[in-house]
Amino acid sequence: MDYLSTTLNSSPLYNIYNSFHRTTDAMSPAPNSSSNYYEDYYYPEMASTCTTEHSKYFTSMFFPVLYTVLFVTGLVGNALVVWVLLAFKKVGAMTDIYLLNLAISDLLFVFSLPFLVQYSLVSQWTFGNAMCKIVSSAYFIGFYSSSFFITIMSIDRYLAIVRSVYALRVRTSAHGVIASLALWAVAILASAPDLIFFQEMDDSNRTVCLPHYPGSDNSWKIFSNFEVNVLGWLIPVGILIFCYHNILKNLQRCHTRNKYKAMKLVFIVVTVFFLFWTPVNVVLFLDSMRSMHIIDDCQASQKLDLALELAEALSFVHCCLNPIIYAFVGEKFKKYLCEAFGKYARFLLTCNNYSVFHRHKLDRQSSVHMGSSQSSFVGSVL
Repeated sequence: MDYLSTTLNSSPLYNIYNSFHRTTDAMSPAPNSSSNYYEDYYYPEMASTCTTEHSKYFTSMFFPVLYTVLFVTGLVGNALVVWVLLAFKKVGAMTDIYLLNLAISDLLFVFSLPFLVQYSLVSQWTFGNAMCKIVSSAYFIGFYSSSFFITIMSIDRYLAIVRSVYALRVRTSAHGVIASLALWAVAILASAPDLIFFQEMDDSNRTVCLPHYPGSDNSWKIFSNFEVNVLGWLIPVGILIFCYHNILKNLQRCHTRNKYKAMKLVFIVVTVFFLFWTPVNVVLFLDSMRSMHIIDDCQASQKLDLALELAEALSFVHCCLNPIIYAFVGEKFKKYLCEAFGKYARFLLTCNNYSVFHRHKLDRQSSVHMGSSQSSFVGSVL
């Protein structure tokens, strides 16, 4: 039999995040220098070995720089959100609870980046088996929880604007805490296979961090792919489209100064989520097709590996944009941010033109009457 030996020494994100393509099975032979610890794909029509090795120079130079920039921006942006909310806002409203948890999710997400930088530079894992499990789990928990909290923030906005009467009963801080704990539990549960199966192992005189799944078939890998597709993309995108479609219909009936600003923000939220998470989910779906031997062409497999690397790198950018989209553009958060810098850094010039007297209280419960609730429509979005 002939096999496809995928000898890709590339991005560390492809090593850690893609637990779906490069795995070792409990019933398969130990890794060796010919297979380079990557899973083989059987193509009956192929008469020679097909490799998918990419430029080591490109990946060793490009990805460390990219991950370093994303780590710094993601850490600063999300840490600033957490600091302002905890130190100045005294989190109480449901929206603030979700915003705080989203920032924590993104911080957990970027926690893996320094390890990926080192992994990319030296092409081996040097942090031990425990950190292999912790880092891989942190990545997936951050990935799932970030998608979940973006989704529930959309539901929260939908309730505040479209179902304002019902929102009076359910949009409480207690319900926000309960919902947040439930989402964290689901994210941890969805990431449990990575904590269990990821482990440090030796390959050709170097140490790698890879998932070691039981069994000799691709069932676990395919399950992991579809789990990401469904929980991390399909369900959130469906909910986002439903919620913001109804929000836009309500905003069109408003006649307030910030109406179009709020509508633009809605488009940005949906577009950014779709733009940065759709490519990696499409490629993961195609990777599942390869695992089931539906895609069994060497050239297609080569392109798929490269597409997966680039799509995964693109998905990391989202954790840096969340603070801008959900916090820094909000009138309420900007007020607290100015107060924070004004108190501790004396950046009073930044806040000279900011007047707190004409700002609406965005946490105020939505009114039953349409006339008095128009400003709350916009306030719940911004």
